[in-house]
Amino acid sequence: MGLDDKIRNAAEETGGKVKEGAGKATDNERLEAEGKGDQASANIKQAGENVKDAFK
Repeated sequence: MGLDDKIRNAAEETGGKVKEGAGKATDNERLEAEGKGDQASANIKQAGENVKDAFK
């Protein structure tokens, strides 16, 4: 896994946390759900990269 992939995944997860927090603070359920989705997506990408690394 390249360093740039790790950084991108971490940034996506952080952005998701920010969106989720903003959604909670403003009672915007759509924004909160979008943030949770971004975090889940980043975690799935990270898991896929870890699997690729395991086979190297």
